[in-house]
Amino acid sequence: MERIVVQGGRRLAGSVRVSGSKNATLALMAGALLADGESRLRNVPRLRDVDAMAQILDALGARVAWSPDDPHTLAIDPRGVHNPEAPYDLVRKMRASFMVLGPLVARFGVARVSEPGGCAIGVRPVDQHLKGLAALGAKVRLEHGIVEASAARLTGGRFSFDLVTVNGTQNVMMAACLAAGETVLENCAREPEVVELAQFLSRMGAEISGAGSDRIVVRGVERLRPVALDVCGDRIEAGTLLAAGAITGGELELTGVDPSHLEATVEKLRAAGCEIDLAYDRLRLRGAELRGVDAVTAPFPGFPTDMQAQLMAVVTKAVGSSVITETVFENRFMHVPELIRLGADIRLAGRAAHVRGVARLSGAPVMATDLRASASLLIAALAAEGETVVNRVYHIDRGYERIEAKLASLGAAIRREV
Repeated sequence: MERIVVQGGRRLAGSVRVSGSKNATLALMAGALLADGESRLRNVPRLRDVDAMAQILDALGARVAWSPDDPHTLAIDPRGVHNPEAPYDLVRKMRASFMVLGPLVARFGVARVSEPGGCAIGVRPVDQHLKGLAALGAKVRLEHGIVEASAARLTGGRFSFDLVTVNGTQNVMMAACLAAGETVLENCAREPEVVELAQFLSRMGAEISGAGSDRIVVRGVERLRPVALDVCGDRIEAGTLLAAGAITGGELELTGVDPSHLEATVEKLRAAGCEIDLAYDRLRLRGAELRGVDAVTAPFPGFPTDMQAQLMAVVTKAVGSSVITETVFENRFMHVPELIRLGADIRLAGRAAHVRGVARLSGAPVMATDLRASASLLIAALAAEGETVVNRVYHIDRGYERIEAKLASLGAAIRREV
């Protein structure tokens, strides 16, 4: 089993380009099922989750191939889909795989998808996906852990999500693109990945308005054409790298990402004492003495749950106290015991973590428990005295492309071992 070894205490400095967005890519790959030919995605990150989605599309009968000329360009042709069933052995690996359900039932009239897996960070029910598809006329049945949805053709309707869900919004929005008539979706997720998917579908010929707000209107069309698209930069990777710069008192420049996607993260790091300058497609951070800051996770444009663990790692070294409250997932503090192993002073009270900054962290062996937790351990390790060994790093490979190489290019003493 691979592990990452970090010798802490080095200040990060330099420039690095952010990889394409994992979350956007997975939705776009599912959306490509709606086209009647080969679509091409550029700036695709080479990640475990992307490979898992490619395997699912391949199992459905789609042709999925990396470009021989560009290792970050992916071609997807769904014309060979002959088996609209996503098997459990593949779907269990990641939650985003459930997004093939909407495109499959919309395009092929039937879909069978196992209930999904992914990081064990809390209950994430798929009922909003199913209720949304039912509102479009799909017959939905859940039996023995397999969801089956069918419809000769979906029809437009109105649906209000009971709670804000990114994947649910994307799934139902995709299905509505080929439904007869108009669909109005309320209480939608506003994340940049939803907007990116809507732009992709619109270029394919879909008629979508309101993406980025809580109300999306889709006017169904008969068919969608294949297109090419450059995937946006990953805002969570960018935030993670900023956090790494902050805890080491570093000076970083990040390129390839839209700063407007990171406003809440930038606001918290500025409140913690960092200087951050924003330009069209880049951010510059200059670290300073860290001070405590409070944060409450919320759907976009609020502070993202996917940055909660990383911010917690940063404030373990801050002067003063911080309170970080998790409102999105009920089991997303699994990194806390591992941070405590490194010397952090953290006390949990329900969904709040009370952090008192310490003068020093000390290297130790730690265990990654999920994707973002593993990132927080790397951040803390960069500031810890001595050697930290992060085990089970397959979690981090789900969502970060060669992060140890990027950190090393900025001056970190970090290596991967088998």
